[in-house]
Amino acid sequence: MASRGFAPSERFVSEVKARKLQPAYVFIGDEVFFRKRCRDAILEHLVPADLRDLSISEMDLAECSVQEVLDRARTPSLMAPFQVFFIRGVKGLYGRGSHEDDFAAIAAYVKNPNPDAVLIFLADHISLPADARRMELADRDRFERIRETLGECCTIVELARVEEGEAVRWVTETAAAGDVKVEPDAARELVDALGGDLMMIANELEKLLLYVGEKKRVTLGDVETTVLAAKQRTLYELTDAISSKNRARALEVLDAILSAGEGDEAAIGHLYMLAKTFRQMLVILERNVRDSRAIWQALWQGFRVPPFAAEDLIRQARRYKSRREITRALRLIAKADLALRSNPASKRLVLENLVMELASEPKPVESGWEQQQLPV
Repeated sequence: MASRGFAPSERFVSEVKARKLQPAYVFIGDEVFFRKRCRDAILEHLVPADLRDLSISEMDLAECSVQEVLDRARTPSLMAPFQVFFIRGVKGLYGRGSHEDDFAAIAAYVKNPNPDAVLIFLADHISLPADARRMELADRDRFERIRETLGECCTIVELARVEEGEAVRWVTETAAAGDVKVEPDAARELVDALGGDLMMIANELEKLLLYVGEKKRVTLGDVETTVLAAKQRTLYELTDAISSKNRARALEVLDAILSAGEGDEAAIGHLYMLAKTFRQMLVILERNVRDSRAIWQALWQGFRVPPFAAEDLIRQARRYKSRREITRALRLIAKADLALRSNPASKRLVLENLVMELASEPKPVESGWEQQQLPV
């Protein structure tokens, strides 16, 4: 099936509720929303609140062996009626050397498991797009290797991103469950502005529902006022510092964004909005937009900027004198996006390095078509 959607996580949650779990699972994908959804279901239905410290084990294959994990899983707990093992570092099973013994040990455990324990391997180093046909070649290879090894003895749960339409529908249905109507334009704007990142969308929707209160209706204006304005004003402060080549100020604004938002987990969403802003600046520069009246003709529906940002964005775009400078920024953002999806030690460091590069003067190019000057 081309689109994965909500189904894999919904199946897992159903199994948890029915207490019909398999001995071991592999969660593949970096969509934080679905991972949290599955984890919350486990905590709610399998682990009493007063026993969570004793029932939940967080393990990392970079720090312990597969055999240590399995030994822990086989050993019944005197204090916890059910044990859950979240196992990170799955990427290490596909590194240098042979890991056939590890896979064989896992397969042997699954054939004779502890009925009061479940193993969950977290393969969050793989990014699964909504459309499987658009998966990066490297991620496709990683996915196939897991399917042919861990997938032979563990149940695979795909935690992929969702299509925009599915995200919009989720926003509408989630709000409706609380007797709140979200207007179609408002739902689409919320999803589009946050790059389809469900974790960010869920957080912002929660704030929106509190904001509208007894009105019980979310309009496009509500989204622009409560969700986008604060985020985008800060975003344009960041791009203003970047386009001014003020690295110190750019890092200060980035720190404010990360401190005030959802932290490292929202890094992909921040990158999406940054990339969108630079693409808007590229269009503004190429079409020689000089005032806010012309910007509405240059930028199409769904790609426009909020009214308060029009003049700022035009000014920022005109600081770049050539197409090459903005396309360089977009390449740097794409490179950072790849780094974030490769499970880095610090997502904050990836973003800080990106901002430092964006706010630095590009190296001069002697010649080439990219050096062509745009009209000023």
